[in-house]
Formats: sequence, structure tokens, C-alpha cells
Amino acid sequence: MTTQRAVRTWMAVDAVLVLTLVVLLAVRLSGDAGGGGAAQPSATTTVQVSGPTTPEGDRAAFKLPSGNIACTMSARGVTCTIASITYDPPAVAGCSGTTGHVVVLNADGFAFDCVDGPAPTVAGGDVPTLEYGSKATAGDFTCVSATNGVRCTDADGVGFQLARAAWRELP
Repeated sequence: MTTQRAVRTWMAVDAVLVLTLVVLLAVRLSGDAGGGGAAQPSATTTVQVSGPTTPEGDRAAFKLPSGNIACTMSARGVTCTIASITYDPPAVAGCSGTTGHVVVLNADGFAFDCVDGPAPTVAGGDVPTLEYGSKATAGDFTCVSATNGVRCTDADGVGFQLARAAWRELP
């Protein structure tokens, strides 16, 4: 009986070790894919977009590593969407739809946009990731990705900071 008990004990220990290895491997792979692992700040990189200042002009699109915030930029402005918020959405005059999930910065300044229909979803895998500590530029507009959200401004420093828990108009 003692040998049989020892074999069962070793089998149980082996099973726990294999399970631990599988879990650690799964966590590592999901972190490498941007699926929620701890993101390390990267060296600052810049995406420069230039072209005509027409609605058909060149655009840059990116998401933050979490995928919760995604933005499109052009020389005409920036629009960012945020899928999940915990702040109270601001009122938008005349809006009968959803507010708080779409932010716009352009020549007219900063504003929340009114959205008819459901709130935006988390950005998909087809949207390029702007790593934390990196920035994207289009015309006079710059957005910086950080672990506490995204900060987008124009050449005069007018803009916004947006995160799941809060938003702030700049300057």
C-alpha cells in the first residue's frame, strides 16, 4: 500500500506542475498578444500622417494596448472612441442617443459626440496598437498613449485626456 500511495502522490504533484506550466504559458502568450498582460512602456515612436486636408485625406488609426480606446486622426482632427467607461457621461445638448463614448477634437475645439445606437466596442485586432509611451501625429494634432489613457492635443495645447475612469478637457 505504501508504494501505491507514493505513486498517487507523485502523480498528483506531476498533474499540479503540468497544470501550473500550462497556466503560465497561457498567461505569457496572452500578454505577448496584447491581451491584458502588463504592458511595459516603450521608447517613444511617432506615426506621422501628412496629406491633403480634405475629408478624403490620409488618416492614422490606432488603439491603446487594452483595446478599450481607439482613435482615428487626420490633419482635420481626432476622433476617439472608448468602449467601457466608469465616469458619468456628460450631457450633449439636443442628444437623444448615447454620450460619453465618442470624443472629437478639431478646429472647433473639443466635444463629446452624440451616438445613435449602441456604444462602441473594444477595438479589433485589425487596428494597429499605439504602445504606451508612444505618440501619433497628424497635421497639428498629437495623441500620446499611456497606461492612464490617451491624451490628444492640437498645436495650441487644446484637447482632452480620456481614460476608463475619467476624462478631462485640456488645457
